[in-house]
Amino acid sequence: MKIGIIGSGHIGGTLAKLWGRAGHQVALGNSRGPASLAPLVAEIGPQARAATVEEAVAFGEAVLVAIPYGKFETLPFARMSGKVVIDAMNYYPQRDGRIDFGGLTSSELVARHLPEGRLVKAFNTMYFETLATEGRPSAPPEDRLVLFVAGDDPEAKGVVVRLIHELGFAPLDTGSLRDGGRRQEPGSPIYNHPMKLAEAREHFGAR
Repeated sequence: MKIGIIGSGHIGGTLAKLWGRAGHQVALGNSRGPASLAPLVAEIGPQARAATVEEAVAFGEAVLVAIPYGKFETLPFARMSGKVVIDAMNYYPQRDGRIDFGGLTSSELVARHLPEGRLVKAFNTMYFETLATEGRPSAPPEDRLVLFVAGDDPEAKGVVVRLIHELGFAPLDTGSLRDGGRRQEPGSPIYNHPMKLAEAREHFGAR
């Protein structure tokens, strides 16, 4: 699969490495430009390429967004039309400033900017070092750590669920962008709390 990755920090960079190793093609873009990505691309190998943000979006069948939440309005939303967009962003007021969500979750607000909303909230609750080292592709789902998925488009969710499975984690559907998205935000019981399926199901049930 072709995956565009916007943001090359802890989460974006880690997932670029993991997806590259899994055989996917990745194009990375960030605010500093392609030249800044040369070391990371060299580490990943021929499965990766450096790009502008716009090029990475155009490249990807799916697009991961992993930038500071306060900068999400800089994204080229018009070019994301029809694509599966994976929201790995978290809102931190001390970093991002005060934002009036008008009763929406952080992911719902991002989805309002998409021409065709295929947004899935995922990869935002796990610490990057855990993500980098704890995938167990050969283990049964019950023995894997959980990655949570929220969204309103079942087909788009399915794409993200498959990507999570490939990396050796157990996907768990938390619901819609409103309900599940809120459950996945910083400060929730599951945020930065590694758990396996049995414990996760105590929070959400078997989805």
